[in-house]
Amino acid sequence: MQKLTNKEEEIMKIIWQLEKVFVKEIRAKLSGDKPHYNTLSTIVRNLEEKKYVSHEAFGNTHRYYPVISK
Repeated sequence: MQKLTNKEEEIMKIIWQLEKVFVKEIRAKLSGDKPHYNTLSTIVRNLEEKKYVSHEAFGNTHRYYPVISK
């Protein structure tokens, strides 16, 4: 399993906490400087490529959920 960056780990903690989450909800939970929506979406897709999360499609948007436990 690939190692996570600090920002990826911070996002994974939010996903574990909320269980099923949209990118805008992750952005709302982040503290300090919030990355742009597109940047955050790219980070979440990277987590999906690393097999940490998966998604359910709702039209053009995705709801992400953790695939692995803490």
